[in-house]
Amino acid sequence: MTTRPDAGTASGTPVPGSPLEPPHRALTLGLLAIVACFAFEAMAVTTAMPVVSADLGGTGEYGLAFSIYLTASLAATVLAGSWCDRSGPRPAMLVGLALMTVGLLTCALAGDFPILIVGRAVSGAGGGLMIVAVYVLIGLCLPERLQPQLFGWMSAAWVLPSLIGPLAAGLLAQIGAWRLVFAGVVPVVVVAVLAIRRQLRGAGAPTTPELTGAAARRRLIAGLVLAAAVLAAQTALTAAVASAKGSASPNGTASPTGALLPIALTAVAVVVSALALRRLMPAGFFRFGAGLPAVMWARLGLSVSFFGAEAFLPLMLTSVQAAPPAVAGLTLTTGAVGWTTGAFWQARTRVPPHRLIALAAALVAGSMAAMAVVVTGPAGLWAAMIVWAVAGFGMGVGTSVAGVLTLRYSTDADRGVNASSMQLADQLGGVVGTAGAGALFGLAVAQVADVRAEGAGVYVLMWVVFAVLALVALAAGLRTRLRTG
Repeated sequence: MTTRPDAGTASGTPVPGSPLEPPHRALTLGLLAIVACFAFEAMAVTTAMPVVSADLGGTGEYGLAFSIYLTASLAATVLAGSWCDRSGPRPAMLVGLALMTVGLLTCALAGDFPILIVGRAVSGAGGGLMIVAVYVLIGLCLPERLQPQLFGWMSAAWVLPSLIGPLAAGLLAQIGAWRLVFAGVVPVVVVAVLAIRRQLRGAGAPTTPELTGAAARRRLIAGLVLAAAVLAAQTALTAAVASAKGSASPNGTASPTGALLPIALTAVAVVVSALALRRLMPAGFFRFGAGLPAVMWARLGLSVSFFGAEAFLPLMLTSVQAAPPAVAGLTLTTGAVGWTTGAFWQARTRVPPHRLIALAAALVAGSMAAMAVVVTGPAGLWAAMIVWAVAGFGMGVGTSVAGVLTLRYSTDADRGVNASSMQLADQLGGVVGTAGAGALFGLAVAQVADVRAEGAGVYVLMWVVFAVLALVALAAGLRTRLRTG
């Protein structure tokens, strides 16, 4: 792999021009629409799923509707990387669109929960293919000077869906029209892809992709192994927590002996995942190498910390601070606004990118530490909104700069593989964060008799762990700069 020279900042010095200039307008609007569809689908489906599972008799398999989507997306993300490098982004985008359409319509027409699970798997595979194609298309068709602006706008494309998606989905679910949550995304994403058809036709494959033949097949197999191992780890970890809870003694303390087998299986799955990652991440990843490997570590650390905390923030506010669900949800909105603000700011600052990622990680780590104090503070709800906005700002900066640096450290031959690796780091971080936090929460809660009265300490422990994990991203951020000469 070769590297491009450091342009000085995530965006370089602020430059003239805009992704909405006539040559790039259709591409920019089409990609923003695709990202907005992803965002709406994620927010709306999460809101509607309790009603969906109840209507289709799938309450016991509720979590599978999410984990199967992510597992399929992980495998497709790996496939998309080498596929885009061999054939350009067009095939992956079109096949992804077809799969996403079929999957969403399958969910909309599902008569029982197993059919909906199949639809979620198919749409997850489609989404995994499409998001990698989006990044490759940006690298091929948009000048480097404009890429930070587009990454900022892509973050902004999540804000409106974050505001209206849960509300719209909730209203549709209340009137028994939850099927429209799935079907309504289809026409918009189809139109968005049609808007970029010219750019897709012109974005051909490189002359010599970095991975060909057997190497590409080995990467695909590693991706499938990783997806299976991740799903196995989640299942075993859930079983371990359930076993520990179920064996709680009459005095309210849990006995861990029944959880030993699931914990052992989780450990095996983690080891298998690590072995698969050796083929899926850039060379030097497990040596904490400088440059691109450090970018992946930074993205992974940020995702583990932020998304793990985000999953439990509303629960903390409703259980410890007695906040109404709607008000607790508003805290997530402040995070989305902070995220967008950070993404826009990174495109305009002169701060070098390795310092920006370190700054982003420091903000996230500091926010998690502050949240540990907020849990028991008298102004907990309002303080949580401010703290979470700061955390969102850090994520907006960090994830945008990571995307810019990934493209900057890539060539035409490996852009797809590297974009795939970055998406894997992000997705894996989300899984590790939420699954790990869920296990920690479940085990800790089993030790207390009343979560509302005694659960504050559980959350304090969780926020401290998330703060420490964010420090991994901080250390990695300082190593994202490649020294030349």
